[in-house]
Amino acid sequence: MLNTGARVQEVLDLRLSDVRTDPPYQVRLHGKGGKVRLCPIWASTAATLRALAQTTPAVDVSDEPLFANRRGGKLTRFGVRYLLNKYIAAAATTASTLHEKRIHPHSLRHTTAICLLKAGVDFATISQWLGHAALNTTMKYARADLDLKRQALAQVFPQALAPSFPGGAKTGVDVIDWLKRL
Repeated sequence: MLNTGARVQEVLDLRLSDVRTDPPYQVRLHGKGGKVRLCPIWASTAATLRALAQTTPAVDVSDEPLFANRRGGKLTRFGVRYLLNKYIAAAATTASTLHEKRIHPHSLRHTTAICLLKAGVDFATISQWLGHAALNTTMKYARADLDLKRQALAQVFPQALAPSFPGGAKTGVDVIDWLKRL
């Protein structure tokens, strides 16, 4: 989910026939409104999915759901939430900050969007990547990230975020003087 930014249901609906485990590695996601999109995946993700497919006991696995629960049935969104919480609890033993976070499956989608934004990927590409019908939906991610706002402020007003020095020396922009000059 983190690799593709896919919605939970899009991942749960994946079939082996939707995954390309040879270069170029990719998955075919079936999104809202019956829209289909291709997303690249990491080589390590492809290898993991290839190994998962080999553990499936069915004779023709290409049309079977890729992710199954422990009883062999199709994994549900509740199962995904359970597994995510289980692994977060395990990881929290070494990363205590995870205890303070409210992480849910959709958080992975948001994380993908923010990582793409921080990497400089344009909004149109991110919108297509996430399967958004409108660019405005993607724009929400830009409003959500404080680091991106700081970066924009630093580009426009580099002095504004400069640290102040002991003794009261001013290094930042005098906003009142700046406004008077407008």
